Amino acid sequence: MRICDIFRTFAANITIMAKIAFITGASSGIGKACAYKFAQGGYTLLLNARSEDKLQAIQHDIQQQYGVDVVLLPFDVRDRKAAEVALTTLPDQYQSIDVLVNNAGLALGIDKEYEGIEENYDTMIETNITALLMMTRLVVPGMVNRGKGHIINIGSVAGDAAYPGGSVYCATKAAVKVLSDGLRMDLVDTPLRVTNVKPGLVETNFSVTRFGGDKERADKVYQGIKPLTGDDIADVVYYAASAPEHVQIAEVLVLATHQASGSLVYRK
Repeated sequence: MRICDIFRTFAANITIMAKIAFITGASSGIGKACAYKFAQGGYTLLLNARSEDKLQAIQHDIQQQYGVDVVLLPFDVRDRKAAEVALTTLPDQYQSIDVLVNNAGLALGIDKEYEGIEENYDTMIETNITALLMMTRLVVPGMVNRGKGHIINIGSVAGDAAYPGGSVYCATKAAVKVLSDGLRMDLVDTPLRVTNVKPGLVETNFSVTRFGGDKERADKVYQGIKPLTGDDIADVVYYAASAPEHVQIAEVLVLATHQASGSLVYRK
């Protein structure tokens, strides 16, 4: 066998052996940062988001920088049928997902609970809770059958206590905590691990989305404090995924230094 053939075979084996991470909401913010972090670790990536254009740009950049395989799954996580088709029709080499990062989520508005827009309530509940459950239902049985896997849910400090104008969002993130805890209990007799990462103030497009695209208003959320970045949270997510197999990072609360809770922030 020629040297070049040996190297081709070696490279092919590396591709086959690479772990696979499936990340929802990967087109921006924490999800995008997680994509780059897992790419640095040599993972094959399955990236989901609604915007195929944004995913394609990330795919190209990651493949150029890290040479890992990146598969795009452009669908709305609220669309059960699209999710099922996308995941069940994956080629065999991408079926064995090692890490599921349930990151897709959002907040809409800061209305009082009794004055809020019903469509916003539906969107938050369907995205933050129902879609997370659906991804778990689609992916975790395969992990159980293979006897390996890690589910990492992106919760929030908002799930620890309500704050004015955020009760519905807070409720959805409280649900993420309970669902994470319950799944961990359901999987206690398996080698699978479940982690709930709960960020505080992270400067992404989160607040822009919350305020309906009002960038100026969103920027005020982070004034007077150095907030976390998507990369900060990706570091924590990757650390949890990289811990020894006998170590389960069950829950991590990650706050900016001058943030003490979901509602208490010191601003200079």
